[in-house]
Amino acid sequence: MQTNVVTPDGSVFDGQVEMVSVRTIDGELGILPNHLPLVTPLSIGAVRLKESGNVRLIALSGGFMEVRSDEVNILAESAELPSEIDVTRARAAKERAERRLEQAKQDNIDFRRAELALKRAVNRLDVAEK
Repeated sequence: MQTNVVTPDGSVFDGQVEMVSVRTIDGELGILPNHLPLVTPLSIGAVRLKESGNVRLIALSGGFMEVRSDEVNILAESAELPSEIDVTRARAAKERAERRLEQAKQDNIDFRRAELALKRAVNRLDVAEK
């Protein structure tokens, strides 16, 4: 099925795949050809694209997915292929987010923002290191 992953900066992936697996706000979801039409919000997580028996990962920081019978469109806030992720920068972002999260716990402010920053950093590292 035709699959597109698009961000405000442009296309990240455009091609034919056998299966798309994503993390929605309600849990994991797998899409195969001839799926019923669907629109769902996406959580921070890896998009898994199965093509020719191989799995390609894309780090996603939320967005929406639209499914038609043989087409999947993912409109993402941000999306990165493993080769595009600067692991050193992602580790530094994770460390900053952990410090902010600890500070937010103590000050009882911006906890959710710090938690989301940590999730994004961990997701990028997971995708880059697989």
